Amino acid sequence: MADAALPPRPVLGQRHLPLRHLMSRLFRPAGVTPLLAAAGLVALFVLLPLITLLGIAAKGSGDMWPHLIETVLPSALLQTGTLLLGVGLLTLAVAVPCAFLVATCSFPGRGVLEWALLLPLAVPGYIVAFSYLEVLHPLGPVQEALRAVLGIASPRDFRLPDIRSTGGCILVLSSVLYPYVYLSARASFALQSAAAMEVARTLGAGRGRAFLGVALPLARPAIVAGLTLVLLETLGDIGASEFLGVRTLTVSIYATWVNRSNLPGAAQIALVMLALVLGLILVERWARRAKRFVATGSARPQAPTRLSGFAGVAAMLFCLVPVTAGFLVPFLHLSISAFRRMSETGLPVRILGEAATTAGIALAATLVTLSLGLVVTLAQRLGRSPLATGFARISSLGYAVPGTVLAVGLLSPLAGFDNMIDAAMRRTFDLSTGLLLSGSGIALVVALTIRFMAIPVGGIEAGFAKLSPHLDMAARSLGCSGPGTVSRVLLPLLRPALATAALLVFVDAMKELPATLLLRPLGLETLATHVYGEAARGTYEDGALAALVILLVGLGPVILLARMSASAIRNSPLSARGSNRA
Repeated sequence: MADAALPPRPVLGQRHLPLRHLMSRLFRPAGVTPLLAAAGLVALFVLLPLITLLGIAAKGSGDMWPHLIETVLPSALLQTGTLLLGVGLLTLAVAVPCAFLVATCSFPGRGVLEWALLLPLAVPGYIVAFSYLEVLHPLGPVQEALRAVLGIASPRDFRLPDIRSTGGCILVLSSVLYPYVYLSARASFALQSAAAMEVARTLGAGRGRAFLGVALPLARPAIVAGLTLVLLETLGDIGASEFLGVRTLTVSIYATWVNRSNLPGAAQIALVMLALVLGLILVERWARRAKRFVATGSARPQAPTRLSGFAGVAAMLFCLVPVTAGFLVPFLHLSISAFRRMSETGLPVRILGEAATTAGIALAATLVTLSLGLVVTLAQRLGRSPLATGFARISSLGYAVPGTVLAVGLLSPLAGFDNMIDAAMRRTFDLSTGLLLSGSGIALVVALTIRFMAIPVGGIEAGFAKLSPHLDMAARSLGCSGPGTVSRVLLPLLRPALATAALLVFVDAMKELPATLLLRPLGLETLATHVYGEAARGTYEDGALAALVILLVGLGPVILLARMSASAIRNSPLSARGSNRA
């Protein structure tokens, strides 16, 4: 009787337990789905250049490190450190007061300046440097106008300090990078409870002391997060630093690789730079440790303080200065120069070809990046495995790695793959394939994909966070398969997040300069390399049109970011409570 109660033993080949099911259970670890395995491959794809970088650096001779430590690194580290310190301090001095004024005060022009302060994000640092090299040239419009006002005829009798200096580079990079701090700080100030400031005022603190003692400490985590992005962007810059004569670690990597043909030496400098990046990230995490500020249920937003008379005009002018320096001056200069050049020579055919090449590479990178980012985030959504979350974090590392470091790390694996394919084709068909990846734009697409993978991963994760898990369950209970749930339910709901991520990746790929300079094949020119080449030759007007196209394309995501930021503040619970009470 006991034997009769037992279920029958499964037999191989029976319909309810097919052989392929048994084999998959034998050879696939428990819980590892094909989607999770694909996410792991994406994470390995992102880690590949960093792993390769260690191998390339190890191939260098033992005498190379002492040479670098004695001749290259001291100067490069000093100039990089000075640049980081100067940009960090100037960014804080500009962005934090502007954010506080816009978030908590009412003054003339505040509505326009609230989004206009984000416009410098549309302009890459190398384009601002490109513009100021001509605007502030001894024979440029600014110094000529000053000499005319002062009644001085010769440039030898009056000349402003040279923009080609560490100080000039600090001014240029701060003018385009401060929006990272402004954006996060403004949101923090806008969402702070009015009660904290009111208590400080009732205890006798003036407005300035209440800002320093209450509002600023509450906003510190957001400010530190924005400042970390500013420092990472500064560390990865190559165009502005080289144009303005600052020999940073990034410029040293480029010069060691391209000018001296010393790839192991470039890799060793890149390792130092990577350690500095890791240090910045760890410092940011340490600075924000255990600091969490949340509004209570009875919190209400601050009512804007009205600034009139001199105070209102002063606030407007203070906020207008960074907009003018970071956007208006480059935009007006490039527009005038491009119009003058086109009126003399017409629209250059070369620009059309370079614009098409740039758009093609950026579009290919966008499609690949979006697809891989979707794989990683779907593995998180459908698998709900800690391993999938780890893969997502690893896949986002590329954004913190400068383009020059990625380029150094990618060269060897891409060249190795090319040589392997070429050798196999020679043996089999007696046909040489040449450099399939490293000799074409594919290498650049790979670098851009790794560099900007964090954008779709973060954007799609945020989109998934708004979708209830019950949607997946309901679709499966109605007979929809896993792929059907993704294609018919999740993807249509993710269209806004996917479109936003695609736009951001496309524009960032168009503006990327370091990786493009190092990985582009011979004869391939993009708009960014065009601007770089004209600046290197000193023919600024010839590069103005290409720079203007990059600037105009960059306005799209900035407008989108301004709308999203304003919408997030309006729809926050704290703002909603304030609106309801009003």
